[in-house]
Amino acid sequence: MSGTGDTDAPAELPAYAERVLAVAELIPAGKVMTYGDVAEWLDEGGPRQVGRVMALYGGAVPWWRVVRSDGVLLPGSELRALAHYRDEGTPLKGAPAASEGHIPRIDMRRARWDGDGR
Repeated sequence: MSGTGDTDAPAELPAYAERVLAVAELIPAGKVMTYGDVAEWLDEGGPRQVGRVMALYGGAVPWWRVVRSDGVLLPGSELRALAHYRDEGTPLKGAPAASEGHIPRIDMRRARWDGDGR
C-alpha cells in the first residue's frame, strides 16, 4: 500500500475492495491494522490481496492505518504517513541511528487495533 491510489474511486469497486476499504474506515485514529489483520477480520483473502486493494483504491480512505506487520513505514509514503501518525497520536518507536533517514516505525504492541466494537 503506497497510499498513491486515486482519491476518486471508480463508480463500481470490486466487492472485495469495498469490504477492505470499509474496514480501513473503521480503524480508529491513532490505531492500525496489518494487511493480514484486515484479511483475517474479513475472513477472506490474505495480506497481499489487501495490500493490492489499498494500493489501487486506498487513496479515498485512511490508508496509513493499514500497515505492514513489522511496523515499518512503506518507502515512498513514509513522510506523509508519519505526519498522519503524529497528528493522530499513533504510538511510534524511534528508529535506530544507523537506519536510513531515521524514520520511526509504528509501535505495533500499542497501536494495533483488534477490531473491537465491530
